[in-house]
Amino acid sequence: MKTNSIFKGAATALVTPMDDNGVNYEQMRDLINWQINEGIDALVICGTTGETSTLSDEEHREVLRFSAEVIDGRVPMIAGTGSNDTAYAISLTKYACEIGADAMLVVTPYYNKTTQKGLIKMFYAIADASTKPIILYNVPSRTGVNIEPCTYVELAKHPMIAAIKEANNDISKIVETMSLVGDQLDLYSGNDDQILPLLSLGGAGVISVLSNILPKKTHELCARYFEGDAAASTKIQYDVYPLVKAIFSEVNPIPIKAAVAKMGFCSNYVRLPLVQMDEQKAEVMFRLMAEQGIEL
Repeated sequence: MKTNSIFKGAATALVTPMDDNGVNYEQMRDLINWQINEGIDALVICGTTGETSTLSDEEHREVLRFSAEVIDGRVPMIAGTGSNDTAYAISLTKYACEIGADAMLVVTPYYNKTTQKGLIKMFYAIADASTKPIILYNVPSRTGVNIEPCTYVELAKHPMIAAIKEANNDISKIVETMSLVGDQLDLYSGNDDQILPLLSLGGAGVISVLSNILPKKTHELCARYFEGDAAASTKIQYDVYPLVKAIFSEVNPIPIKAAVAKMGFCSNYVRLPLVQMDEQKAEVMFRLMAEQGIEL
């Protein structure tokens, strides 16, 4: 962990409860409080799992403000402020700093993509505008652009860039990245099926979808590893793998929204272009949730 580290362990990339009337803030309050009571180490608000791409600007800002108020410093709050519009990302980042977010999660630009040089200039511009540390989010399967290891070397030079959420599925690239910047940037897994492998590379934890429904167990997977009990951590990783596979059997966050709804925390409501989960796949997921001891 570095001097500007944000958290160690498991952070939930939280779903955003919604219905036909918009965001359900009472359900969001209950979900945040349950996550904290279950021992989660941090919360990501308005990430991909929070369906941020379908939130209006007003909703995006209000969800961040409301969540900061509810969290009230009990765990670090990480605000999703990334965009393929750099000026908009800067505006959101400044706002999130003002309302009390502890860090920013900034994704690579999607659709318009860019070169590695463009990534450096964009991330520097956002980091220059931020008074809080930034986690770079690398998820090429969604954005069509990958942050290369040599690019991380340049990005690590900015004092406000503190960490990486890595979801590029290329372990060799992550090894190369950590060999270059592991003493400068914290590494968080962006894939729930690769938490332990990335911890073994010096990772500081995970930004998790799974922890929406298993916050305590996801925290424990990380905690046991940090305590030196790699065997216990491995056992948890193996144990949750079938459920992880189920919650990614359709595009995220379709399955996890159905799972959280089944637990009674929100409606099973996703905004178009997302649609509700296939019933047969949902039944498999619900069975695996019950096997994990989740009350349905």
